[in-house]
Amino acid sequence: MSIPDGLRYSTDHEWLAIAEDETSPATVGVTAFAADALGDVVFVELPEVGASLTAGETCGEIESTKSVSDLVAPVTGEVVERNEALAETPELINSDPYDKGWLLRVRITSLPPDLLDAEAYRALTDTGAGS
Repeated sequence: MSIPDGLRYSTDHEWLAIAEDETSPATVGVTAFAADALGDVVFVELPEVGASLTAGETCGEIESTKSVSDLVAPVTGEVVERNEALAETPELINSDPYDKGWLLRVRITSLPPDLLDAEAYRALTDTGAGS
């Protein structure tokens, strides 16, 4: 299972691509591990552009053929963009979770201290080495 290096991960199974230029928005998505556990994604409810997110709080939903799961904000900040393609093709979360299946772009105001690197996330999910 793919767990790319260079990203940060939450224990709620979201990934975060933080730009080196920290004034640029970060990209948020769900991990391949989460996408696999969810099953076939059929609907995504994302927060509106301009919405304020608080790390650890619910900010949307992902509905699959198996269940409905909360989307939990991995950081505190403001939504500056959302992946509108998911309205028509939510299955991108399953087929390409780290590229075309991204969820949000967020202007971060605060990073939680418990974000994981790829190695720690692999240990959390017991997926071993690989990327």
